[in-house]
Order: sequence, then structure tokens, then C-alpha cells
Amino acid sequence: MAAPEPFTGATSHSPVQHHILSVLVENKAGVLARVAGLFARRGFNIYSLAVAPADDHQRFSRITIVVDAESAPLEQIKGQLNKLVNVVDIKDLAPRESLERELLLATVPVSDTTRTVVMDAVAQANAAIVDVGSESVTIMLASTPIACDALERRLESFAHVELHRTGRVALPRLSSH
Repeated sequence: MAAPEPFTGATSHSPVQHHILSVLVENKAGVLARVAGLFARRGFNIYSLAVAPADDHQRFSRITIVVDAESAPLEQIKGQLNKLVNVVDIKDLAPRESLERELLLATVPVSDTTRTVVMDAVAQANAAIVDVGSESVTIMLASTPIACDALERRLESFAHVELHRTGRVALPRLSSH
């Protein structure tokens, strides 16, 4: 089986290519630290890391790791991960064969003059306003990394934006299109 092509979509933060790995692990104390430590010891750059329980009984967790393809040969990464006792399964997720999503939350100051511009940005991004204060609103977008990048660029023109992104999560597509 041929290795998947690395993610080639440039983001506003990093023009490098990425590999997306979905790693199923036993949900035990210290597993995430051992996985992250493995990358650090070998000088592999983790671009994004997300982890959550993968089953109802919380026996397993899924770690989605987006890694810089240039800093780490894919087969070497997989080989090192497979040596960890608590790793159950590793999947390479090719961009065309997977669904990726990321969550962006941003608190943006608004005034009478900027409220319409913010509302337009929210509508165009297919985002939602999830909290409203007297002088600011909090926006949420759960979408592709490219869509999150685009909204982030639009929000850069506002002063004092507080912004947080979760990092990518991904699963294999169920269909071939």
C-alpha cells in the first residue's frame, strides 16, 4: 500500500506540508505524554495535536497528530509509535480520503460602526455568534482548516481579537468521493 500524500494546503501560519496521523491508544495516564515525548526526542515537529475518548466506555482515546512532513519521515514516525505499548492502531489520513475539521473561537470587540462588518464576516464564513456582551461578541466556526484560516484573516483587521483554534481532527471518509 502506497503511503498517503502529505497535506499540501498552505495555511496562513505554515506553508509546509503535513501528514495527518490518527492514533488509537489505550486511555491510560501518561500515554499522551509518551507520544508527545517521542516526537520531541526525535526532533519531529508537531503542527497540531488533538485527543479525546474514542468510545463510550473511555477505554480508548484517538489522538489526531498533524506533523511536519519535512521534519519527520512518515515510516519512521509510524515505526516509533508502534513501539509504544499503549498504541493500538495508527492510520495515515490522506487529505482526499479523509474529513478534517477544526474549531475556531474568537472574541471580537464590536461597536455601532463595526457590528455590521463583523456580522458579514460571520455570515460569509458560515460561522455563528455564540455569546454576546455589551462591547464584544464570541464567534464559533467548526469547519475545514482553510475556512478557519480565511475567517482568521478577516478578523485580523479588528483590534484586540482573542482567538483560539483547537487543531485538526480527522477521520477516514466513508465514501470514495
